[in-house]
Amino acid sequence: MSTPTEQRYATGQLIIAALLWSTAGLLIKHIDWPPLAVAGGRGFFAALFLALTAKRLNFTWSRIQILGGIFYAGCTVCFCVATKLTTAANAILLQYTAPVWIALLGAMVLGERTTRLDWITVVVVIGGMGLFLADGLAVGNLAGDVVALFAGIFFAAMTITLRAQKDGSPLESIILGNALAFVIGLPSIMGAGNLSLDGWTALIVLGVVQLGFSYRFYARAIKHVTALQAVLIPVLEPLLNPVWVLLLMGEKPTLLALVGGAIVLGSVTLRSMISLRTKR
Repeated sequence: MSTPTEQRYATGQLIIAALLWSTAGLLIKHIDWPPLAVAGGRGFFAALFLALTAKRLNFTWSRIQILGGIFYAGCTVCFCVATKLTTAANAILLQYTAPVWIALLGAMVLGERTTRLDWITVVVVIGGMGLFLADGLAVGNLAGDVVALFAGIFFAAMTITLRAQKDGSPLESIILGNALAFVIGLPSIMGAGNLSLDGWTALIVLGVVQLGFSYRFYARAIKHVTALQAVLIPVLEPLLNPVWVLLLMGEKPTLLALVGGAIVLGSVTLRSMISLRTKR
């Protein structure tokens, strides 16, 4: 059982992970490669970084470790493809249907019961995200929307399998997932054109910072929070995207986006505070 202090640190680590994840959109724009090549390239650099910087690795090749890697690869690859096929807003909103799947399956797989308050938080968060992304939501491309929905399912499955390794080390599954993403994207990489210096820089930063550092924090945090908390707190990711746009491009968010963002932030913060108080 994690202590309130461990939970506070874990919450902070999840916020840092969300902050790093949120840089993906701006970085991907600098890479003139198809989505599978981007997913494979960043997977290679992320796996290399994590393998070289880990103090101690233990590849048991257990079923749960391998499944964690497969679901991780499915999540990252599907999100890259969805972002290219449909609107960015559709892709991120459909990926963050993950809390629904975890709320449904968490108790069955992990024994982590979903409370009424958890369900209310899930509904409010998804509603707030809908308001936040309303200006960018569109009919989109059906194939892209379906792939984005699968990204959400894989995200939920990845979180459950990483959480199931809370007494061990989820980092090995993350390394395996990045290596698998590289293998999946390798044929596309070989057929892609040469990248500019900016493109290579963006790809390396995507692998090392946006995935490598972020999932190092995520792997530590998931040992001390429930699977549902591990996807509810990172919904800050899509909220942070407009912050980068505002800082770098001067685009101001709409009033509707601000209201939706406040709803998401408020509900996630309140749920985390209640969880910590209950622990005490």
